[in-house]
Amino acid sequence: MPSAAMQEYLAEAYRLAYYKKDDRYISTSDLAEVLHVSAPAVTRMVQRLKEAGFLEHEPYRGIILTPSGEREALMNIRRHRLVERFLVDVMQFGWHEVHQAADELGATLSERVVNRMEEMAGFPRRCPHGEPIPNAAGHMPRVVDQPLNHSKPGSDLVLSRVHTHDSDKLQYLESLGLRPGTRFHLLARAPFNGPLQVKVGDKLHHIGYELAGVLRVCREDEFELL
Repeated sequence: MPSAAMQEYLAEAYRLAYYKKDDRYISTSDLAEVLHVSAPAVTRMVQRLKEAGFLEHEPYRGIILTPSGEREALMNIRRHRLVERFLVDVMQFGWHEVHQAADELGATLSERVVNRMEEMAGFPRRCPHGEPIPNAAGHMPRVVDQPLNHSKPGSDLVLSRVHTHDSDKLQYLESLGLRPGTRFHLLARAPFNGPLQVKVGDKLHHIGYELAGVLRVCREDEFELL
């Protein structure tokens, strides 16, 4: 079984590749950026993962996970997202509190315990931040969505995912009534990367362009995962 550090690298590599439309190769520089580590550290870990058979590295193109590497990545992601869901739904933690805790707990839990957490949380399909949860067989549901700041004014939308674990941002979004699954209406978008005006229920809010970029939205019929 790969170490906790190896699992983290594999999971982040999978996440980076997951939403790429064509080329599933990712660069080591992108991996270093999301993991907040140096380029030499990534190079050393990539070599370890390659020797273990979890990825392939092609010069000038990047790295790609092997089937065994993808399996390990999916199981790591599954543990993390189910632990987050359990902490929020069963233990009543706030969605802004659970990311780090899930990282720490996920590396220590057996598959049996994770499956029981899944059952107690009601077999969720998404984590508290809207990301899809792989099933026990390693199938990752496909999500269809786009950034809110790319959406057309006048659209009825559903908040699909929130691409941040920043506690202050998550608490602010919750104060606006915005969590994955929330339905709202995009009224207007100011020019030159100005704020967006949204209506959540009967309340109007203005959301900055940068914050709107971490909110992924979809139509109501696109929210259900397949």
